[in-house]
Amino acid sequence: MTVFAQALHADLFGLPADDEPLPTALDTLLQATHTATAPEQQTAILRQVAEQLRNGAEIIQRYQYRAQWDRLPDDVAEQLRDAHDQAQQVAQTLDLVAPAFSSPPAAPELPGPQSRHTAAPPARPTPPAGRRR
Repeated sequence: MTVFAQALHADLFGLPADDEPLPTALDTLLQATHTATAPEQQTAILRQVAEQLRNGAEIIQRYQYRAQWDRLPDDVAEQLRDAHDQAQQVAQTLDLVAPAFSSPPAAPELPGPQSRHTAAPPARPTPPAGRRR
């Protein structure tokens, strides 16, 4: 029954079924982010975006080489090289953070005797010894 309910929910809200591959077009992935509620779906979307960024980095690199081959101004190839490196760095970052969306969040530490600062309050200063009357 649960499988049927999940499939119906996916159809009603446009979620990809578990056995269907995620879309590869970035605009379609953007739409999927609006309906992806399961942690595994969110992780899969981030991983797919990372893969698309790697593809984009490869495209940028080809144009970088083309700019060098066509002897375009040096700054064009340099800017494309920077864009390539940045796209790869973002893809790597997404690969690192994506699993966090599938992991249960850490339980917040509740205030209590264990988490409070339990140091004894400072001792009251002893009044100076005075004269006795």
